[in-house]
Amino acid sequence: MFTGLIEAVGTLLAVTPVPHGVRLEMSSPWDRDMSPGESVAVNGVCLTVTACSDGRLTMDVGPETMRATTLGRLPVGRRVNLERALRAGDRLGGHFVQGHVDGTGVLLGVRPAADFTWVSFSFPSEHDAWIIPKGAVAVDGISLTVASLGPARFDVQIVPYTWEHTALSELRLDDAVNLEFDMLGKYAVRASELASGRSHVPPDPALP
Repeated sequence: MFTGLIEAVGTLLAVTPVPHGVRLEMSSPWDRDMSPGESVAVNGVCLTVTACSDGRLTMDVGPETMRATTLGRLPVGRRVNLERALRAGDRLGGHFVQGHVDGTGVLLGVRPAADFTWVSFSFPSEHDAWIIPKGAVAVDGISLTVASLGPARFDVQIVPYTWEHTALSELRLDDAVNLEFDMLGKYAVRASELASGRSHVPPDPALP
């Protein structure tokens, strides 16, 4: 479990093919405070640390994660958002984030507004029941508030601290991002659907 409050920004140092997936190596400030087997969210994707030393984290990415997220498309040198798993008793300053990406969106626009920045993203229309104005959404692992909502797109206003302390500012138009919608909202929608006999759960293209 995560909060969507980014703790560090690392740099992707190596991408090595392994059977049915890839192995990622990235810079990190935590190699002395972390052990293999711990969970870290990388651009909002929960991954398991397999090795950590000399300022590097190593993690394997399987085929389903490659398909459902942007991790398989990241180039070496790209900066990534990092968050360690939430510990019992920690402050929950963002929202409940599982690190289980619901889908990917695309950066549609960036517009400065004084010290703040308006950013627009697309999202898969089949998830429209999971997003509401003023609701929470994790974009590349960053907990953000939906400022406005349109057909298959939403806008967020980024405060200067978030712009400066995450990899969000490095995105370019049409770059893909990982999206995870609010877990509590998804449970509420599912309960309502079961009560009414409807289903909003989108089909999984990976299943036969």
